[in-house]
Order: sequence, then structure tokens, then C-alpha cells
Amino acid sequence: MTRLSVNINKIATIRNARGGNIPNVLQAAIDCERFGAHGITVHPRPDERHIRYSDVYEIRPKITTEFNIEGYPNRKFLDLVLDVKPHQVTLVPDPPEALTSNAGWDTIANKDFLIDVIKEFKNAGVRTSIFIDTNLKNIENASLTGTDRVELYTEPYAAEYPINQLKAVAPFIGAAKKAHEVGLGINAGHDLSLENLKYFNDMVPHLDEVSIGHALISDALYFGLENTIQMYLKLLEKI
Repeated sequence: MTRLSVNINKIATIRNARGGNIPNVLQAAIDCERFGAHGITVHPRPDERHIRYSDVYEIRPKITTEFNIEGYPNRKFLDLVLDVKPHQVTLVPDPPEALTSNAGWDTIANKDFLIDVIKEFKNAGVRTSIFIDTNLKNIENASLTGTDRVELYTEPYAAEYPINQLKAVAPFIGAAKKAHEVGLGINAGHDLSLENLKYFNDMVPHLDEVSIGHALISDALYFGLENTIQMYLKLLEKI
């Protein structure tokens, strides 16, 4: 089946709204693992408005499932990843003021930069993934940076899905085929939900992993965290 990594940023957002340690972010990560998630994703931003750098250090030794750190590769982020050594690092091209990830890398314009960054991570034994859109040239050039995987930015799919499912997924089918062709593993994430996940998983070939946060944590308010994770896992079983 396709692996599920749960992004717990939104749990940290709730905690930070009041200060203190409720809800407990570390316990949430442990619980997600216990309830069947294949991985935990965090995305620390420079202003620490949700996940804090201290959270990253606390979580790493307490979970045994895959730990994925997302972020823009400035020097502070690089040093964090090299110190913590997660299983995977996902590079996103977010400026510090971005509300959320909203674009993939231009791997042509940023090729040399990405090569240098990825070399540091690979020398440390950390698997790398690049957040990317469905532009086939960007995917082809991603393979020249040394990255192990790409993470397909799925917000356009989620927006189009209620209107025309086949039109929504078609670019992602092509992107996944191209990524596989050039030797890259394939992750996906952003606005995947209980409504649109199964179709995406059924239609997109070679899909290794999805990272889901906002929708899953929101669903957990109604269904409970354990039940919600099981609902998402069921949708990721391959036909």
C-alpha cells in the first residue's frame, strides 16, 4: 500500500494559540505512530508559528516510524536536519512569510543550489525529496540534482477534483510516470483528504508515500485521531 505520513503541524498550531503544552505535540506524534501511521512529518518555519525546533529534537528519539522534516533549506534548517538526521528531508521553496506551501521548485533555475544542498544531506545518510509541481521539465531536471524522490504538489488536483476528476488527476499521472522513468521515488501532498485521496491513490502509478496534515487533523476533531488514521489508511490500499 501507499505509505501515510501524518503532518502534525496543526496540532502544534493549537498548542501555540494558548501557550503551555496542550495538546502535547510529542504525545500526538507517538499516538499517530501507535495508531498505524507509517511516518510523522513536521515543517518547522523560521518564526516557529507551529512546530518548534525544540519539538523536532524531542520527537526524533521517541518514534521508530519514518520521520520526515519539511522546510526551506536555509542554513538554520540545514543544520537542524544534519543534527537530527531524520529518515527523510523534503525541500520546499517557501519564503519565510508564506502561509503554507504553494508552489514547487523550479529545478532548472535552482539546479546548482539544490545540488549543493542535497549533497550535504546525502553525505549524512538522509533521504531527500523535492516538493515539485507536474511540469515534466522540472521533474526531469530534478533527477539531475541528486534527489531520491519528488513530492508532487497536489493542491491543483484537490481544487479541480470536485469539477472533473479525470482532468484533475491527469497531470499527476503523467508526472508520476516521468519521475519513475528518470529513477525518482514519488511522494505527494497538500490538500489530500478523505474525499479525494482514494481516487488519487488508485490512479497515480508508482506512488510511495503521501503526507497529510490539515485535512486529517481536522477530520480527527470529528472522528477521533485513531479512527481517522485508520480511515485514511484504508483509502491507501492499492486496488
